[in-house]
Amino acid sequence: MPLSIIILAAGQGTRMRSGMPKVLHGLGGRPLLAHVIETARTLDSTDIHVVIGHGAEQVQSAFQDPDIHWVVQEQQLGTGHAVAQVMPAIADDHNVLVMYGDVPLVSAATLEPLCVTAEQGFVGLLTAELEDPTGYGRILHHADGSISGIVEEKDASVTQRAIAEINTGFMAAPAGRLRHWVGALDNDNAQGEFYLTDVIARAVTNGVSVRGISAVNLEEVLGINDRAQLAMQERCYQQRQATRCMRDGVTLIDPARFDLRGHLTTGEDVVVDVNVVLEGEVTLGDRVTIGPNVMLRDTRIGNDVSILANCVIEDADIGNGSRIGPFARLRPEVRLADNTRVGNFVEIKKSDIGSGSKINHLSYIGDATLGRDVNIGAGTITCNYDGAYKHRTMIGDKVFIGSNTQLVAPVEVQDGATIGAGSVITRDAPANELTLSRAPQQTRTGWKRPVKKSGG
Repeated sequence: MPLSIIILAAGQGTRMRSGMPKVLHGLGGRPLLAHVIETARTLDSTDIHVVIGHGAEQVQSAFQDPDIHWVVQEQQLGTGHAVAQVMPAIADDHNVLVMYGDVPLVSAATLEPLCVTAEQGFVGLLTAELEDPTGYGRILHHADGSISGIVEEKDASVTQRAIAEINTGFMAAPAGRLRHWVGALDNDNAQGEFYLTDVIARAVTNGVSVRGISAVNLEEVLGINDRAQLAMQERCYQQRQATRCMRDGVTLIDPARFDLRGHLTTGEDVVVDVNVVLEGEVTLGDRVTIGPNVMLRDTRIGNDVSILANCVIEDADIGNGSRIGPFARLRPEVRLADNTRVGNFVEIKKSDIGSGSKINHLSYIGDATLGRDVNIGAGTITCNYDGAYKHRTMIGDKVFIGSNTQLVAPVEVQDGATIGAGSVITRDAPANELTLSRAPQQTRTGWKRPVKKSGG
């Protein structure tokens, strides 16, 4: 039977103490809801419905996904009421899986047995056993062990509150039956809300078996209600990511100090030191080493590359055999060919650097094209901005740029040229010639250094 998925994401999340909807808070560099939607898609569903309420426009605009059916719950009257808003859009011959936008780590493997149970015509309910079940609805059983119902903590007796088995909220059922049960819900409870959990009692009354499926990994089913829980789930998520990377052959010097906030593709024999942050789409080739305290975002790195400590690299392509850092910054649209060298306190932006070229110290290269085997001396600056427009600097093959040089763009330094140290270059420099611009050195005999007057 076709599977329809309902994701409940309408809550305000007051305990987050934030003006942003709870489901938009980040985990692993993406909104909580993005993780849930991703898992939903892996379940081979025919349609995904997301119920939104607080900050509905903000949530919807954050995704702009034409495949998602957004349903606004104008009044947040409980989980049963939220599901009822979606049911008119779901056919009776479908099965329905209910998920939650603030439970980002649940896996498809954990949810699949629920869907199988619904396929069999029953109700599947995901449960878990907690040492401290405070705040959760408790699972009630018949004498034969079958589930008889769920009682919310605020409505539970002292004996019922001692039950360790809790309701995670995840449920699967045939759509036709679920539509009937949800339509018959009432709000005669302490909160005055329509609880989806009351569906269980109605299923039992109708003689439909409710089959509990116990979650193996508790972190998968824990919701996020405050920033402390968000931080805990972030650590769980990063631990998962680190484990996956190591199983793929990556050496992590300390897995507890590794953050992947996107997608990582790696070759063989990659080594990553501590406090490395990877964001967006990152590709590391074979035998890449990443030093400590490095940030990589949307970057592609070839084979046999070394990224030394404290580098920040964004939207860059780095060729094979290159060496970057320490303390280098590569800004967006940087392309380094094979065997390039970028050293300490060098910043490069929107530039193409040819193979074998070296920029080793304290330089800024912006809006530039460098040929092969170029040597850039310490303190060199491409002056690319005139206050209104950006201009490009063109440097040919085998050019030597002396230290403390300013290249005022637009300007071209042709193949084999040498630029004398301390020059300010405002016109094109011819090939294979020495070009320099220096004021004559002077010594003023008899000059005395100023002396500060006493009391002054």
